[in-house]
Amino acid sequence: ERPHSAATALRKPRSGKFIPNTVFAYGTLFPASLVVFLFRLLFSCLSLSEIMLSFRHVVSGARAHLRPCAAAAAARRAGAARSTSFVANDLEPLTDDQREFYNVAVDFAQNEMLPHAEKWDEEEYFPVDTMRKAAELGFAGIYVGEEYGGSGLTRTDATLIFEGLATSCTSTTAYISIHNMCAWMIDTFGNDEQRAQWLPDLCAMNKLASYCLTEPNSGSDAASLKTKAVRSGDEYVLNGSKMFISGAGTSDVYLVMARSGDDDTAGSISCFAVPKDAPGLKFGKKEKKLGWNTQPTRAVFFEDCRIPAANVIGNLGQGFKIAMAGLDGGRLNIGACSLGAAAASLDAAVEYTKGRKQFGKPLSAFQASQFKIADMATKLHSSRLMLRSAASALDQKSPNATMLCAMAKKLATDQGFAICNDALQLHGGYGYLKDYPIQRYLRDVRVHQILEGTNEIMNVIVSRRVLDG
Repeated sequence: ERPHSAATALRKPRSGKFIPNTVFAYGTLFPASLVVFLFRLLFSCLSLSEIMLSFRHVVSGARAHLRPCAAAAAARRAGAARSTSFVANDLEPLTDDQREFYNVAVDFAQNEMLPHAEKWDEEEYFPVDTMRKAAELGFAGIYVGEEYGGSGLTRTDATLIFEGLATSCTSTTAYISIHNMCAWMIDTFGNDEQRAQWLPDLCAMNKLASYCLTEPNSGSDAASLKTKAVRSGDEYVLNGSKMFISGAGTSDVYLVMARSGDDDTAGSISCFAVPKDAPGLKFGKKEKKLGWNTQPTRAVFFEDCRIPAANVIGNLGQGFKIAMAGLDGGRLNIGACSLGAAAASLDAAVEYTKGRKQFGKPLSAFQASQFKIADMATKLHSSRLMLRSAASALDQKSPNATMLCAMAKKLATDQGFAICNDALQLHGGYGYLKDYPIQRYLRDVRVHQILEGTNEIMNVIVSRRVLDG
């Protein structure tokens, strides 16, 4: 049975309208219509149409039930002395469904992640059990189709969910976002057999996934990768290495970009699903990092690594396209993680400056503090709007989506780090202490300006589109 604290799942009924389907909403019982529905299902002979009619009645009750829960949670968060909470995200115009998704993510993070985040960071602990609880809410296959266990939501919905989770533990949320990207790649480019093989376990996080593109000598120049895949009968044999792989050594499946053709062009790169138990797959030491300590990072080595030929994802030569398509969404996700950390840091800074007194009055009474907080709030709100705009463009398959995702990633990660840094400055010496969470947010978001394509590469993508059309 699902624990009460993680039993709000996101589902899509046949009507096509996304709504939360609640069995327990953090300890509050589901409407009695569920009991009636289950009793009729178990002890009566119902036609399919009768079953669906009853189910729609249950779902309708779920929506009515969850909204007061979400509203109560928002009220709790707004109950502090300040009138505006940036974690509560009161300023952004969201639909009712989007606000529910965001609130559920924030509530889960505050209950299941925040109480442990400091310890996870210090002990470099990978909280797999907590991530599986998040998967019970539908957070492991957010934009994967429902047929294989996904939530079937939009990229815009995903940015809200990742931002909400990142308000408590940015590092863990970032790994969940990478896992989602891998699951989406299999769902979008894989065949039916591959979807059936991998997606149910990935969407439940019974199995974890890692994305393998970067190599020791191919970072920003990703198309120059050297890992080789050679056909041998019914298998492919991989040789090469990957660097900076999140989840490496723990993940169960690795989506690997390797060169299957004879030339050095992007068109000779293919995508392979490599299971953890594949012979010849090895891992380097666990890296010691400035941040992102709640997820392991290792090098991955392929030494005559043999996998079934059936593990090619998509068509041969399509791997670079698959990798770049994954990164469009990945850039949105990592930008959302930055904004979640920034919102939490800004809330902490506002609260601190109201309580900390110097020269006989609170820091919040000084214009220097007021202007800095105003700048932080403006950066956060504008970054949210840019991120949601880019996510909408990706949902709509706009020809400008790649450029907008690059813009949003650069803006959100640059401004997210700046907000965390300014929040630390407002805390003074206390912000530098590990007794306060600001330094953890700061350390975790710094890498967001580097991964998923450095922000300098984001400038390259934008300028090419602007200048070349």
